[in-house]
Amino acid sequence: MLVEITLNADGLCAEALADALLECGALSVSIQDASADTSEEQPLYGEPGFAPSRLAWPRSRLRVLAQQDSADQIIEAAALAANLRPTIEQRVAVEDTDWVRASQSQFMPTRISERLWIVPSWHTTPAHAAVVVRLDPGVAFGTGTHPTTRLCLAWLDENGTAGASVLDYGCGSGILAIAAAKLGAGVVVGTDVDPQAIAAARANSSANGVAASYTDPQRLRLSATTYDIVLANILSNPLKLLAPALLARVAPHGSLVLAGILERQADDVIETYRLADATLALNVWRSEDGWACVAGTRGTA
Repeated sequence: MLVEITLNADGLCAEALADALLECGALSVSIQDASADTSEEQPLYGEPGFAPSRLAWPRSRLRVLAQQDSADQIIEAAALAANLRPTIEQRVAVEDTDWVRASQSQFMPTRISERLWIVPSWHTTPAHAAVVVRLDPGVAFGTGTHPTTRLCLAWLDENGTAGASVLDYGCGSGILAIAAAKLGAGVVVGTDVDPQAIAAARANSSANGVAASYTDPQRLRLSATTYDIVLANILSNPLKLLAPALLARVAPHGSLVLAGILERQADDVIETYRLADATLALNVWRSEDGWACVAGTRGTA
């Protein structure tokens, strides 16, 4: 029998405690912001190419999976090794199961539109799916299940990418770049600050048989290339900081699509971009489950 124990830790202590837990025999440890989904949530990010200014949340929640008969000893030994005294918030018994099947069962084919579907490799393609992106969950964000990703995919499908040049800024798994290529885009480029994301995006593009190139943000900055469509599915605060960098990549009469924005944050993001460039009129294109997709075309203000 397994048990999942939830612990609370402060600041940088969470990483040290997680390492100690794994060394002492924990099967897995995840770290989350203890204030996630509240007004106190503080996303960790750094502008692409730069280190983040903050390396840990003020308070973190650790979820520890361990064998029930050794869990207490593991936590005690890890706390001693890390010289910490974490608070136990919750303890839940976990039935033995086939974790591969359980994980796969969470990811079903995702319908974006009548023709566009995201389909994991272990599922058959729906008969009526005309455009299919094959993608499995991995180390990089973007499986098509999150509202922000679905909104960007729907925008690409409804607004047309045929022959367009596309930049996926913060590409994660490469799902948006791959979908753009499958929908007929010409040049497709992705960039991400995370080297693992770049590697995952390249592998996913190869698996889907599409031509898309990926680079790190530092190399991207050396180029003055602009694009017909610039996509950025990140978070509202980094999107505001990145306004000059993103706007510099939008070609004349090109489109900018921003996601990772809560509906209550949309007006603030739109105002930031309006002040930076009044020729690109952004508006909320569509919302889903409390998330907004903001989009606009240069030269329509």
